[in-house]
Amino acid sequence: MEFPFLHILTFNYMTLHLQKKNWRDFIRSDNPVSAALLSAMGYKKEEKIQVKKEFLRMMTRMELDPAKQRLIYSFFETYLTLSKEEEEELMAEIGKFMDVEEIMELPISYEEKGKELGKKEVAIEMLKEGSSLEFISKVTKLSRKEIGKLKKQL
Repeated sequence: MEFPFLHILTFNYMTLHLQKKNWRDFIRSDNPVSAALLSAMGYKKEEKIQVKKEFLRMMTRMELDPAKQRLIYSFFETYLTLSKEEEEELMAEIGKFMDVEEIMELPISYEEKGKELGKKEVAIEMLKEGSSLEFISKVTKLSRKEIGKLKKQL
């Protein structure tokens, strides 16, 4: 920024092209920004599950407070989302290297999965007590069809 008679301000900045960065170079880092940006880095489509798995590993290793976890996780999921099938594959792989409950403590999409599991557990207990399907559906917000499946499992 300048006038013909006076130079006032100059901005100098470096650009960072995340797509050109290899995500594997950052998975050993305990830097929350590296974890958040992992999903915006260069990876192949078939590596999506691996990227998210390494991200989850980083998140559990860093032991951040819940507010920071939410921020980082929501940024990550903005750029990398998995289909239901990919999520299932991820959960199967996660069970091999860490406790699934540890992952369920992470926020955002896993919170919803945890809530759904909790609803089913409540519905099962209510079925054991002899509650009606209508009442269970009203309390848990599960469909009658889902409750029927749980009843068959008992």
